[in-house]
Amino acid sequence: MARCPLLCLLTALGLALAALPARAQDLPLVVDLSERLVAITTGFTGSKVLLFGATGGAGDVVVVVRGPTEDTVVRRKSRVGGIWINTDAVTFAGVPGFYHIASNRPVAEIVQDNERRRLQIGVDQLRLEPTEEPADEAETEAFAAALIRNKQRQGLYSAAESEVNYLGNRLFSTPLFLPANVPTGLYTVEVFLVHDGRVTGAVSTPLSISKIGLEARTFRFAHRQAPFYGLIAILIALVAGWFAGFVFRKV
Repeated sequence: MARCPLLCLLTALGLALAALPARAQDLPLVVDLSERLVAITTGFTGSKVLLFGATGGAGDVVVVVRGPTEDTVVRRKSRVGGIWINTDAVTFAGVPGFYHIASNRPVAEIVQDNERRRLQIGVDQLRLEPTEEPADEAETEAFAAALIRNKQRQGLYSAAESEVNYLGNRLFSTPLFLPANVPTGLYTVEVFLVHDGRVTGAVSTPLSISKIGLEARTFRFAHRQAPFYGLIAILIALVAGWFAGFVFRKV
């Protein structure tokens, strides 16, 4: 989206807020996305979605994008008899597959610690709960830290906060970058208005990431008809091997 249309949209949002009665302005945030559906097709290399909005009063803005959740296994390798093998594993329940955070100032400076813990603002505040009762709490924390490192290495968790840009006193925007390996599913985009360390307003909007086209049909077939998909894959491999052998014999 070009800067001029964005500025027009933000200005319209600001004017709409200004026109609201005083009591309505107690609802302090209006936000939207440049697109609510990101389509993953063959050759998908990532995408950028623009979040923009306006505030009904003074404060700092924090944006958190998370989803979809699933149980995630973290394994630890150890050297046994000269070979590296998986020796320990911990499964965490309901782990966000993607987590991104942005703010106009460092979050630690504008949001109280108890508010960050309550709303899970920041990867260090994610509640990563093991599916089984941990035998050693310190070990569980080590596995949780490893999970976050792995997600950051894959580009799925924010290694640092992105910037929310203010245009004037109330209008703001921030780009949301989605990497090529972003998981499909329904995401939640949360925007918080913070004043004196406390969240004074919040709004949430959905974002859907979905496969479409041939890749989507192949994905659905592989999951819904797994035995047939496996059989077809084996037949294709056999035919490819036979054809390669035939060509090399002729050469």
